[in-house]
Amino acid sequence: MARTTPLPAAGALPATRRRPLSTRAYPAFRTVALVVTVVALLLPLIWMVLASLKTNVDIYDPSKSFVFAPTFENYVNVLTRNNYFVFVVNSFWVAFVSTLLSLVLGVPAAYSMSRFTMHRSALVVLMARVIPGVSLLVPWYYVFSNLRMVGGFEVLILSHMFVALPLIVYIMMGYFDSMPLELEESAQVDGLTPIGAFRRITLPLSVAGMATAGILAFIFSWNNFMFALVLSGSKTKTLPVAIFDFVSYASIDWGGLMAAATVVTLPIMVVALFAQRYIVSGLTAGATKG
Repeated sequence: MARTTPLPAAGALPATRRRPLSTRAYPAFRTVALVVTVVALLLPLIWMVLASLKTNVDIYDPSKSFVFAPTFENYVNVLTRNNYFVFVVNSFWVAFVSTLLSLVLGVPAAYSMSRFTMHRSALVVLMARVIPGVSLLVPWYYVFSNLRMVGGFEVLILSHMFVALPLIVYIMMGYFDSMPLELEESAQVDGLTPIGAFRRITLPLSVAGMATAGILAFIFSWNNFMFALVLSGSKTKTLPVAIFDFVSYASIDWGGLMAAATVVTLPIMVVALFAQRYIVSGLTAGATKG
């Protein structure tokens, strides 16, 4: 005779299934991982800002890590006595011009590679992204020194474009790949030329991608130290190179160094904070294509 399972009584509630331990522990693990990551990223910045408000004696005193008498002498020294405003203008000019020229050249190039499936050209762009810039410093210096261009803004802008241009092309190719081709075809049916469809339809729709690529290229140029150290002159020195002046053979002015580093970091943090929506949307534009 077959054995039957007794049915639950009327009105009885089924027993609640307990979630697995791994499922219950995941929120706690995620919270801990997030806190550890945020602390690891913010701790150097917090130490930099606090050290910029201390004297060198207080920086070396562990008892004054958080409780100390703040001083703005380091910022006065950086902004007034060392002529750092000129270095700020130099950094902004090099970053702005190199980013603008890279956008002017890179956006049409990325559109052509995307629409006409230029796989070999895309491979060349990817190789340019992979090649370390330090391997090109010696050839660049040799060529530009023979052309008597070392120490000018032109050589800094060209060297920064070598990294900014492939970055912009790489980002914009993914962005154009995610845009439907039917929009341009409909515009051409209405009487626009392919160039007109690009200018009036595709280009306005790719503003978020261009903002992403431009911001990342600007940040790279603003923070670049290696190219400017070798190729800049006394009148074209940028902020990252000017910070190096606080490091001498005998000692390091930690207070002035941290104040100068704060001056360099603060504008980029503000730009990234207000433009994070464009950066995230532009970087993930082509992620769901297909």
